Amino acid sequence: MASPVKVYGPTLSTAVSRVLACLLEKNVQFQLIPVNIVKGEHKKPDYLKIQPLGQVPAYQDEDITLFESRSINRYICDKYGSQGNKGLYGTNLLEKASIDQWIEAEGQSFYPPSSVLVFQLAFAPRMKIKQDENLIRQNEEKLKKVLDVYEKRLRDSQYLAGDEFTLADLSHLPYIQYLVNGTDRADLFTSRENVGRWWGEISSRESWKKVVEMQTSPPPS
Repeated sequence: MASPVKVYGPTLSTAVSRVLACLLEKNVQFQLIPVNIVKGEHKKPDYLKIQPLGQVPAYQDEDITLFESRSINRYICDKYGSQGNKGLYGTNLLEKASIDQWIEAEGQSFYPPSSVLVFQLAFAPRMKIKQDENLIRQNEEKLKKVLDVYEKRLRDSQYLAGDEFTLADLSHLPYIQYLVNGTDRADLFTSRENVGRWWGEISSRESWKKVVEMQTSPPPS
């Protein structure tokens, strides 16, 4: 029996939670190895041997070590194609091309304003960092424009890449989770009929509920 794959990083990391959701969708056994970023564990020599850039997550199996969460998820889907959610990364080239297109949209258009808003609205207050209201306003407007495009797409399609849940949808889960549940900007999503419906469906998947539970449960002593 193959050893569980290893995922290094904190569950609260959006990149780590993205990978965990994929592993759960694919029914891949994994070992989560916490890395305390606050204590600087990601900069220690032992971790830098695994991830030379000192970032999270790091993914390891018997064949490869990978660093970027979206690339990790594509690799997981290809390697474990016959198990779990078989259509998570499509079942043919046309489906994969559509999924890749929306993953690209997430990375290039959705992620930049979302990450700024999550930091400014959810983390800056906890870190006692003054919020930049101009930056918040600018990125909220950018995100609204992206979500308007999503609203039109989701009017014609149950999910972003078609009528089945795929990596395209999964990739959005971590940042929407923070914006809906960790800030006062949930209405960016819930006020849009189709985006709100889509968020309700993807966030209620068992895989994502397990990830959220892992984030809220204390680590084993």
